[in-house]
Amino acid sequence: MATLCRPSVSVPEHVITMEETLELARRRHTDHPQLPLALRLIENTGVRTRHIVQPIEETLKHPGFEDRNKVYEREAKSRVPAVVQRALDDAELLTTDIDVIIYVSCTGFMMPSLTAWLINEMGFDATTRQIPIAQLGCAAGGAAINRAHDFCTAYPDANALIVACEFCSLCYQPTDLGVGSLLCNGLFGDGIAAAVVRGRGGTGVRLERNGSYLIPKTEEWIMYDVKATGFHFLLDKRVPATMEPLAPALKQLAGEHGWDAADLDFYIVHAGGPRILDDLSKFLQVDPHAFRFSRSTLTEYGNIASAVVLDALRRLFDEGGVEEGARGLLAGFGPGITAEMSVGCWQTADLRRSVRQDLTRGVSPGVTRSVRQT
Repeated sequence: MATLCRPSVSVPEHVITMEETLELARRRHTDHPQLPLALRLIENTGVRTRHIVQPIEETLKHPGFEDRNKVYEREAKSRVPAVVQRALDDAELLTTDIDVIIYVSCTGFMMPSLTAWLINEMGFDATTRQIPIAQLGCAAGGAAINRAHDFCTAYPDANALIVACEFCSLCYQPTDLGVGSLLCNGLFGDGIAAAVVRGRGGTGVRLERNGSYLIPKTEEWIMYDVKATGFHFLLDKRVPATMEPLAPALKQLAGEHGWDAADLDFYIVHAGGPRILDDLSKFLQVDPHAFRFSRSTLTEYGNIASAVVLDALRRLFDEGGVEEGARGLLAGFGPGITAEMSVGCWQTADLRRSVRQDLTRGVSPGVTRSVRQT
């Protein structure tokens, strides 16, 4: 079974606090008729600090989409390789052991994708498959896990690398003055995450089943309005209430696997805002403490889009993981409105077991990729 190993996460060095965000909003939008509402909504996000790829003075400028996209490309190339290398080290693999790179991002655009640059720059094999995902927004972290699971199910000896790179601050639009836009200005942060899904071996979540669900007729609730100035983020006021229709989809996926979604050992979910987590607790009938990893990401980093799920999982590792065989659920939510979901059990790498399995199949451990790197 494919195993999702320890994620590596990095956030930029420039920090903006909640207090600074509120003061900026007061200063820049003094005459806005709904400023008190916007300030109250920002305060209620629970976000205390966010990390951004440029100093706030530069972030507040808008030199144009072309220049912003150049910043995206430059910063991605500067920051992603180190995160990828740590993820490979944690999975005990080399670049030459990776068969597919799944790259997710919704805050900048490159063609060819950063995957091509990584293959050339970091020494991945020229035969490495590339799967860039650009239009699933915050759900893309869950989608990347699911596509890696699918790939390793189709090719059991393969290994997949997931990379999420989100510089949400580069999508700031000073002319967007709707309450939803003002709220987003205090919610989203920047971050990079990477993780390996090993076809064999590894410590982490042994992925066992995945699924997707789209709430009908909600495609306009989270979307980009693409203009000459770049990506303008549109957020419908109904989005925070979407966990009520999505919770049954999570229950169904767990139920198809013979599990009760209300009775699992760990939950790794996208934290779009505090109500998302509160409603999941309510509709899944799960103790709020179960979502502590997602809530910590939201508090310390803000909503870092597709990287949230990987950062929440990283925090589970940091806490020491869970016991062997512990059952869990992972989910990302985003435009569509889409849920990308998976369930799996905690697995600890066992070199001796892997060697025995390969010997049973008549394969020499000396030439088996997963055993060599375990």
